[in-house]
Order: sequence, then C-alpha cells, then structure tokens
Amino acid sequence: MSYAERALKTLSAGNRVLLRAVDEASLLQEMCRVIVQLGGYRMAWVGRVEQDAEKSIRPLAHYGFEAGFLEQAHFTWADDGADHGPTAQAVRTGKPAIVQDIATLTSPDLPVPISEPLQRGYAAVAAFPLSVDGRVIGNLSIFAGEPDAFDQRETELLGEMAEDLAFGIATLRIRARHRAAEATIRRMAYVDALTGLANRTALQEQLDAAIDLAHRQHQSLAVLLVKVGRFQEISDTLGYQEGNALLVEMAGRLQGLLPKQRIARVGEDEFALILAAVGAEAATQTARQITRNVCQPVNLAGLAIDAHAHVGMALYPGHGSTADELLRGAKIAAVQARQGDGYYAIYHGAADQESRRRLTLMSDLRRAIDDNELQLYCQPKVGIAAGNICGAEALVRWIHPEHGAIATGQFVALAERAGLMMPLTRWVLETAFRQSHSWHEAGIDCPLAVNLSAQDLRDPQLIERIAGLFATWAMPPRLIQFELTESALMEDPAGALETLLRLKELGVELFIDDFGTGYSSLSYLQKLPVDALKIDQSFVGSMLSNVGSAVIVRSTIELGHNLGLGVVAEGVESEALWNRLQLLGCDTAQGYFVSQPVPAEGLPAWLGKAPWHSEALAAIG
Repeated sequence: MSYAERALKTLSAGNRVLLRAVDEASLLQEMCRVIVQLGGYRMAWVGRVEQDAEKSIRPLAHYGFEAGFLEQAHFTWADDGADHGPTAQAVRTGKPAIVQDIATLTSPDLPVPISEPLQRGYAAVAAFPLSVDGRVIGNLSIFAGEPDAFDQRETELLGEMAEDLAFGIATLRIRARHRAAEATIRRMAYVDALTGLANRTALQEQLDAAIDLAHRQHQSLAVLLVKVGRFQEISDTLGYQEGNALLVEMAGRLQGLLPKQRIARVGEDEFALILAAVGAEAATQTARQITRNVCQPVNLAGLAIDAHAHVGMALYPGHGSTADELLRGAKIAAVQARQGDGYYAIYHGAADQESRRRLTLMSDLRRAIDDNELQLYCQPKVGIAAGNICGAEALVRWIHPEHGAIATGQFVALAERAGLMMPLTRWVLETAFRQSHSWHEAGIDCPLAVNLSAQDLRDPQLIERIAGLFATWAMPPRLIQFELTESALMEDPAGALETLLRLKELGVELFIDDFGTGYSSLSYLQKLPVDALKIDQSFVGSMLSNVGSAVIVRSTIELGHNLGLGVVAEGVESEALWNRLQLLGCDTAQGYFVSQPVPAEGLPAWLGKAPWHSEALAAIG
C-alpha cells in the first residue's frame, strides 16, 4: 500500500468517526486510534493551544507507541526565534510542518532531546494546525516509523483530515453550547432565580405526578405551604434587597431542616413542599417542626429581625384532587393560621368562602389604592372654650363596587395583613396635602391631621416623602398635623422618638392618639416632641357612667396640661359629655356631637352650615 493509499484509507475512516462523534474527548481519542490502527502510523496525538504565559500546547489525546513521550515533552508555540519543532511551527504559522527524517533535527530547543523520538521508533513527523473560525486552537501530529513517509499527496490527504477534525470539533462545541443554552432555558423555566429552588411550575408538575401515583396506589399525600411573615413590611422599610435576603435565608433554613424534601418557591413570600403517603397527623408534625426551627431571628441591614412563618396544609384526596386545588387550599390554610392563634393550620372547607372573600378584598384594596378609588373624609375638631373649629382628622372610606361601604377597621386590618399599610398611608398623605392645598386656595385654613401607623414610623423614606409633599404644594406646616397611637410609639420607642424629632423639624404639630390604651411611661412621654394628647373614645364615651373612666379622663387632662400639652377628647357624642369636658378644662372635642365625618371636598359647605364658629366662614361666604 502506497503512502497516499494509506492516507486515503485513514481519511475515509476519520470521516466515519466524525459522523459518530458525540463529544470532543471521544472524537479526539478515536481519531488518533484510527490514524494508527488503519493508517499504520507509529503514533498520533492531538493538543490544545493554551494562552498562558509559556504559550503551552497541552496534549489531550494520543494513540500508538507513546511510552511516556508526551509526559517528558514540553511543547510551546512561543515565537521567540527558537526552533521548537514541527508541532510548534504548525501552530504558530497555521500551516503543515513536515520533517521527513527526525534524526536530522539539531535544535537545542526541541520539546524533548532528539534521542527520545528515535528510541521510540519515530522516523518522520507531520504536524497539522487545527483551526476554528480562523484561529488555531490545537494540533494533530502524526509520527511514522519510516523516513520520507509523508509525500505531497499523503500530506494533502492528511491535511484534509486535520481540517475535517477541526470542523468536527467546532460542530461539537456548537452542539455543546446549544445543549447548555437549552439547559439554561429549562432551568429558568423550572428554577427560581432568587433562591435556586424549584419554582411553582416545577412543583405543579411534581404534584401532578404525585397525585397520579397516590391515586393508583390508593395513598394520601399532603401539600404544605409556608408563608413568610413580614416580607412586605421588611421590603418596604429596609428595601427589596433585604426582603430578598430574608427569602434566601428562609429557603436555606427549610432545605437544611428537610433535606430529603424538594422545597419550591411558589409565590413572592411562599414556599411549598409535598409529603407523599402521609395523613393529617404526619403533616401536622412536619408543620410544627418547620415553625419551631425556621423562625429564628434573621440579621438584615445590621438588625436582628424576628422571622415569622405560617404553614397551611391541604390533604389529598380530602381537600382536592388536582394540584391547583391542593395549593389553593394550603394557601388559604396558611392565611387562616396567620389570622388565628397558631402558626399552622389544616385547610377547612367551611372557611373557604370567607377566605376567598378576604383574599379577593385584599386584591381589590390594592387596586383601589393604585387606581385612586378610595375617598378622603374628615371629622372636624372644635375648641371647647370658644366653640371654634380648630382642625379636622383625615379619615379614609372605601366604597367597594360590589360590597358597598367597607368598615374602616376591616379594610385597615386587610391592609396590615396584605402588607399594604405603607401604600395606604402614601395615598392618604398625597390626598390630604392636595385637599388641604385646595382648601387653602379657597381661603379655608383648617389644619388636617393624618394618622401614621407603626409600620410608617419604620419607613426610612417617610420624612423625605412628607418634606417632598410640603415642597410640592408649598404648604404652611401649620396646615398638616400628624397623629400617632400610643401603642405604635411603644413598638420601638427609640426609633419612634427619632422619627418624631425629624417630623418636628418640619414645623408640624404632633398628637398622641388613643392615649391611655398603651403603656408609655411618663419619662418617655416627657421626651416626645408632641403638642397634644388625644384621650381614647373608650374612656370619654363612658365617663358619665363609669367612675374609673371619669378618673382617667380627668387625670389625662391634668397630666397633659402639667406637661404643657393640649388635650383632645375623642368620641364626644352628647352635650352632656361636652359640658363635663368643659368643666374639666379639656381643650378640644371631636365626635358626633361636633360632626360626623364629612367628605373632604364637602367641608366648605359644612362650614357654612355648622353651628360652630369658624374664621374661615368669611373667606367662603
């Protein structure tokens, strides 16, 4: 067989190898085997060009009589003027390099001493560059056992095989990139990007399969939904990054606690898992384990924040036969657990209708806030001594398109549960400033008091937002007041004091609302930069019939005056209460005897008819 014939035979076999190749490593190894076994060459090897400081060529595959040759050699393609042998030349120039008689090589810079190839029976060598997209990525070097083994035709055929090998490498790399892209797409479809857990889609598929298996084997199963508490509050107060950090921490705790279970993130602040072949008792034990072990403090923004979680459970087949039914039932149960005294609950169908209504109302409330569907009302306040109108408290009303008027206490509670207190306060602030500006333009200077919740006091953007509203509407500070409940102040006394001091710097008046229902100390009260106390209506309303309430009202008025504060009585609903408060020296009254809450835009008309004295009447009359 001529040299050209064996090269042609090798080329043909190499093409078959290319067609069957599934990965780069096996392609290189099989190509070297074919070259040696079918072509009759002494040894063949493939190397990869490295971009390191030494510009190395690293062997990846070889076949034939090698006997440690490649381990001894140090191949480099450095262009330093030295002769590093035919492989280096092929890589550096991008052209085949042929040595018909290795014994004639004399360069001291060869990869190995010349005796090494001669001892292994290497007489001639042909080195071919492997190029992909115009760049040399490696080499194919072939040793023959006889000198003058590579004539022109053989070299052309072997060069063609090297080109085919490079094409095969490029094709396999494209396929590998496609597979990686497909894996990424699949991971994005089934994996939650934030926590690395399975997402809702993945869990639903897993749950569908689990339900099918349970049905065939006549087994039960449980779906547990873990709802992380205070997520929205933390995100609104400390920023979304800290909210995300809370979720990542809770995900890690769940995985650490239940390493054999596949945990999935199925909602913004919700995780779920499937317990196969278990009933209510085993599910409850797992829920108890979760609430006991994952609700430890979490360090967020340098603060140790108490972690909360509530677990809802739904069982197959009792609570549903589809993934959607079980997940919905578990979510409702989690909400029921949060509203009740415990930390976990099993789904109860009897409460489903009310839960659905509550969840629907939460969604409707978010829309009502976003779409400006709420209404601003105000309840006037009157100075008792002179009978003059001295301000009003801003109140919110929600007229639901289907359910009609929603009680304020009900939708405020919904806002707290749904994490909507801060958006609700933002709506009230913006609407109150706009309304007060409208009154001011009409010549009505009626201070409007806005209530702030405990969550609002923790909002780092609160002061900046209020200052921005003053700047936007060019409002005198005397026209906007703020009321804060005693209980809200006591949730974080130090933080509340700091917020009140910053509010006071804006020049506004501050009121402690519902005074007497909290547990503030006199020493703390002395530190607060407030202007007045508001006696809770529960004491005012019963002061004529209850000695204890009368004592509290009288003592609060005296305390307020001794501290240099004004005193407002809430819940004044009769002339008899008015008269008693007047005798006790109370400063201001608020309640149905003064006026029921009126729509804010209707205040000018009310002022024109009210029996109370108002300096604004001249401006609007």
